[in-house]
Amino acid sequence: MTRKIIHIDDKLCNGCGICIPNCPEGALQLIDGKARLVSDLFCDGLGACIGECPLGAITVEEREAQPYDERRVMAENIIPKGEAVIRAHLEHLQGHGEQELLAEAMESLAEAGIDFALEREASCACGAGHHAESHGPARGAAHPAPQAGHRGAHHAAQPGGGQGCPGSRSREIASGPAAGSREARGQEQTQPVQPQVASELSHWPVQMHLIPPSAPYFRDADLLLAADCVGFAYGGFHPELLRGKRLAIACPKLDSQQDVYLDKLKALIDFAGIRSLTVATMEVPCCRGLLQLARRAAAEAERKVPLEWVEVAVDGKILQRAVLQ
Repeated sequence: MTRKIIHIDDKLCNGCGICIPNCPEGALQLIDGKARLVSDLFCDGLGACIGECPLGAITVEEREAQPYDERRVMAENIIPKGEAVIRAHLEHLQGHGEQELLAEAMESLAEAGIDFALEREASCACGAGHHAESHGPARGAAHPAPQAGHRGAHHAAQPGGGQGCPGSRSREIASGPAAGSREARGQEQTQPVQPQVASELSHWPVQMHLIPPSAPYFRDADLLLAADCVGFAYGGFHPELLRGKRLAIACPKLDSQQDVYLDKLKALIDFAGIRSLTVATMEVPCCRGLLQLARRAAAEAERKVPLEWVEVAVDGKILQRAVLQ
């Protein structure tokens, strides 16, 4: 049958392996120093791996391929990996509107004696988010028919952003004064309107699992790697820490597959050629993990870049600021 399926350009692939963890279906493996599609049966063609490739070696093409086998994927690659992978896979299907495949997945769980519930609205790891039907426990769940022509649509070329889901599509953001007011719709304004602080965010996405190190806005840039909570705790985040820098955010305590972060940071240093790396963390002990990750990436990268550390207290004060190399 003819269907959408990923294609890996051997000439561009350097075998970094960043794409591997982002294919829970198990269609990708590193073989002889290159990422390989090992089975058409396991590739759903939705391209969750595309945005993870720092060299742009992965695309979606339409060609003759074996039909994707959702039940086999569930039995061999999803269910054995446990709840987190099951949820990520189901939300991936739900977020892309793949109701037929989602129905098969839920039936596979029911047959395995596993009850699993999904929220009414889901966002997959690659950024797709849609209002999807609620899926309760697997047994006896009803599933609407899939929307015609929807399969694979979110990984078609996007204006100004290449390929990828709308939520994770790479884009630059024009800077300028922020607009808006405090007045809520239908309510009388009771306080004087105060000017908003201009956002210094210059690109999207910013979460480490979603950023593409090959994006042009990272080239020869100063990078701020910030723990998730820093932007909420430190009032001067935009004008003082982010101004003039590109941003990546992560949580060293809650995020999974942080080996991917290490590879991405090394790609940003070696391939994007960032000029400097600033790491902003909270004072809580678990946040030091992000600093250690950055130090390891800087040490293992072929290029050497200045590394600065900023530590923020939970009350919003800067506790220390140090140049580490």
